[in-house]
Amino acid sequence: MSGRPEKHSLTLHGHRTSVSLEAEFWRAFRDIAAARGQPVNALAAEVDDGREPDVGLASAIRVFVLRHYRG
Repeated sequence: MSGRPEKHSLTLHGHRTSVSLEAEFWRAFRDIAAARGQPVNALAAEVDDGREPDVGLASAIRVFVLRHYRG
């Protein structure tokens, strides 16, 4: 397991951005998107829309993944 974040590009509402997450979080996030039948960009936009303005997108995705698996 590597703790190094990996940078990936996402498109949110037509705008490109990059997010750095650990590989395990990327895998889990992709798995959640697949289980929901939606593209990763759509799920990222959903998380982005629901986050507080002072919370970074990477942090919001990590918390989303954690909450998803905690049920």
